[in-house]
Amino acid sequence: MTAAEIDTSIFHRISGIVSSKLSLDEMLGEVIGLTIQAAACEACLVYLFDQEANEVVLRASQVPHAAALGNLRMKVGEGITGWVAEHQSVVALSSNASADARFQRFAGLVEDTYEAFLSVPLVSGGDLVGVINVHHRAPHIHTPYEVSTLTFIGQQLGGAVAKSVLEAEKAKLLQETIEARRELEARKVIERAKGILQQRTGLSEEEAYLTLRNQSRKLHRPMKELAEALILSEDLQRHSSFGTKPSPD
Repeated sequence: MTAAEIDTSIFHRISGIVSSKLSLDEMLGEVIGLTIQAAACEACLVYLFDQEANEVVLRASQVPHAAALGNLRMKVGEGITGWVAEHQSVVALSSNASADARFQRFAGLVEDTYEAFLSVPLVSGGDLVGVINVHHRAPHIHTPYEVSTLTFIGQQLGGAVAKSVLEAEKAKLLQETIEARRELEARKVIERAKGILQQRTGLSEEEAYLTLRNQSRKLHRPMKELAEALILSEDLQRHSSFGTKPSPD
């Protein structure tokens, strides 16, 4: 189905959702609402692909699954959802979905007791992003329009999710880089402070470190802060010792 063949309201809504500034969870919530309206289903679940684990993970649902979100995982190829992820193909079962040879029941998913099941992959640039499932309690024949509409939603959502995940990974990498720099700077300051303590007191390197650590715990202040204070004191003392006194008139 082309964009022109999609219901105008759905086209505009999905376009607005995927191009918005919504967070990933907010976007998934909006898409679930749109999917339920378009498919007239009783439940909708969205799974996202965890590449490192080669699993799809439940990330959002219309029916409350607080304990399962982020925790319910299935290997690619496991169950119908895993099969859809593996083959990047649509599965539409109009009745008795649990009788399908690929079906695997998961504890806590009431949707597994529903009759009809439609599962569509989320793909971006040929890469798996996730899977979106819709469920009907009673038998339901999925029309070509419903399948095509959900496929269109899956295509649009796949690109938006991939972009959101990439941005999150970039932000995480940036934060990790900043933290690494902070830790490096802290180590440099502490090393210099250790050297000052060693010179002043004749302590060993380990003893100087333990002195700083114990003072940090005693005063409830970061070691870096104490080290900076010690360095400042040393610099002021050195500057004073090299200073010149004003000559008398």
